[in-house]
Amino acid sequence: MNPTIAVALTGASGMPYGLRLTQCLIESGARVYLLHSKAAHTVAKQEQDLTIPPRAQDAEKFFSERYGAKPGQLRVFAREDWFAPVASGSNTADSMVICPCSMGTLAAVAAGLSDSLIERAADVMLKEKRKLVLVPRETPFSVLHLENMLRLAHAGAVILPANPGFYHHPKSLDDMVDFIVARILDQLGVKHQLLERWGEEH
Repeated sequence: MNPTIAVALTGASGMPYGLRLTQCLIESGARVYLLHSKAAHTVAKQEQDLTIPPRAQDAEKFFSERYGAKPGQLRVFAREDWFAPVASGSNTADSMVICPCSMGTLAAVAAGLSDSLIERAADVMLKEKRKLVLVPRETPFSVLHLENMLRLAHAGAVILPANPGFYHHPKSLDDMVDFIVARILDQLGVKHQLLERWGEEH
């Protein structure tokens, strides 16, 4: 049975990671619940020249067509849609990724806040002991950032900074994006062929 994975796009730089992750999950056959903050709209426009429709229903149609999702495979929920499945532990996703994860979102999740659906969904993942992966894209990290990451790691979350490696000799920006997306997919247990494994024959 294919997994159900929630992907949250927030206002940190690094929108290519979140969008590529969504594409790869759709292509893998996973069911995707897509959440996005208000700031994510601004970042998507600035970094990708991508205009995300403001209404969840329109955004769902937009992303489904963009990534070739099957009917019902991708669902988009509004910022305060408290009737979304991910808002309750009784019907949550199998795992969740916040990518890119802003320091504001990270701090809110670390503090157990639930002022938005993204924060609530992350809180549900932690309390239900499901996989929660946060992909922060910030530098340098302040002491507060690091303390919040440590608190989340102690709570069971995976902190996966968007720090691409270079041992696979990336030849393009897409290769660097795929390096991080591959590591996220590994955490989710989703098979992929985005890059060669360390020690594999070329």
